[in-house]
Amino acid sequence: MPSFRPLSRIASAFTTPLTPADYLRLVNPLSSARQLRAVVTAVQPETADSVTIRFRPGKGWNPHEAGQWARIGVEIDGVRQWRSYSLSTGAGQDPAITVTAMGTVSTALVRGTRVGDVLFLAPPEGDFVLPEHPRPLLMLTAGSGLTPVMSMIRTLVPRRADADVVLVHSSRTPEEALFAEELLELADQFPGFRLVQWFTGERGRRLDLTTTSDLDAACPDWRDRASYACGPVDFLDAAESLWNREEGELRVERFAPVVAPGSGGEGGRITFEKTDKEVEADGSTTLLDAGENAGVLMSSGCRMGICHACVTPLLAGQVRDTRTGEVHGEPGHLIQTCVSTAAGPVSLDV
Repeated sequence: MPSFRPLSRIASAFTTPLTPADYLRLVNPLSSARQLRAVVTAVQPETADSVTIRFRPGKGWNPHEAGQWARIGVEIDGVRQWRSYSLSTGAGQDPAITVTAMGTVSTALVRGTRVGDVLFLAPPEGDFVLPEHPRPLLMLTAGSGLTPVMSMIRTLVPRRADADVVLVHSSRTPEEALFAEELLELADQFPGFRLVQWFTGERGRRLDLTTTSDLDAACPDWRDRASYACGPVDFLDAAESLWNREEGELRVERFAPVVAPGSGGEGGRITFEKTDKEVEADGSTTLLDAGENAGVLMSSGCRMGICHACVTPLLAGQVRDTRTGEVHGEPGHLIQTCVSTAAGPVSLDV
């Protein structure tokens, strides 16, 4: 009986030295067996420095829940850089990220992304999501912290007649406020959604969460609501402290890692063995930042100790975890460079 080779092997005979997949990607840029990709379908300006980038993922993407985030990869000067971004569209909709031009990768996305560009993806993650059962909600956001909450609002408010959501959003000016027109339209159209805009340029300060007075005025029944907060570190620290005192229910989404007091350590010389580079770093500079500042190609993702994309083998020395202050490390251990600083001389397998 004759034997039949798989079609892929037959096709390879005609495409060598390339593979059939290489030719398929010329026709369909989303086709890849190794890396999830997406094609940009729209780039919508939000403010002078922010855009919403909508994209169509290829096979392997899992539909996101409202409030989740995903790692996005983009090629910059021939190097693939990864960052984590909250998904701003509602659950069940094609995904999008809303990006503000801050930092190398975000600025490249805002200034350089065009329809038809290909992005690299990782599946959505995160537990900053809507409660399982309907209940009154309070959303506290500042700046780009509105992004994951906007996904929740777009999911809940237009779809449920019993939605009861209060959003208190802080931004510097009306011109710098994300999604300003859409939020005003939602508040006008749906009685179950109330918007409180807090403009620091007009009031001279951000919403004060060291006491309850601002909250009492903005949302008198805030203690009876399930609350969510997202924004700058000091804003979230104050919110957590207030809710702990009041014994309330609060979920927080941070865009930066929690740093334990006194966790910086002494620093030291960091040796990147594979690239033959050395750099002195103080106790407050993470191994990831030290490597990137020295021109070393470092893997990264969320940059806050969640996704583990930055995990790197430790060859020698010890490191300090910025979240706990703990010093640890043995040769061969895998460490997260985005939340580790040098605790003396360190050698990395990079």
